[in-house]
Amino acid sequence: MSATKEEISAFMALEFPQTKCVVETVNENGATLSHEIGINELRPGGTVSGPVMMAVADVAIYVAILGRIGIVPLTVTTSLTINFLRKPSASARIIAECTLMKVGRTLIVGEVSLYSEGSDDIVAHVVGTYSVPPKRC
Repeated sequence: MSATKEEISAFMALEFPQTKCVVETVNENGATLSHEIGINELRPGGTVSGPVMMAVADVAIYVAILGRIGIVPLTVTTSLTINFLRKPSASARIIAECTLMKVGRTLIVGEVSLYSEGSDDIVAHVVGTYSVPPKRC
């Protein structure tokens, strides 16, 4: 009952046209996304803003979940914790690598490592929990 990269990308384009996240890969255990960085994503000091990084991580977990359970639009974030580890590049895409840690019937936990494209150094570490709506008979 999983969804493919193409199905998820089409769903995201329809339901979340405002997102700049691009689904790079998706499988039953996780997903990789990218996000272009421009002037609108920067904060004073020439670094990517925290809300942008949090949004990319949140979308990465959502996409990974859809890859596992299929398109369930009302799957929602219940918690998101982020640790900012180092300053990301202001001129490189943000890459989000998500791994699903626990997949239950009603709660799913995912972990995301955020990178600046071209660097192996993690710029932020994120853990998020999502609530899956009950199945309707």
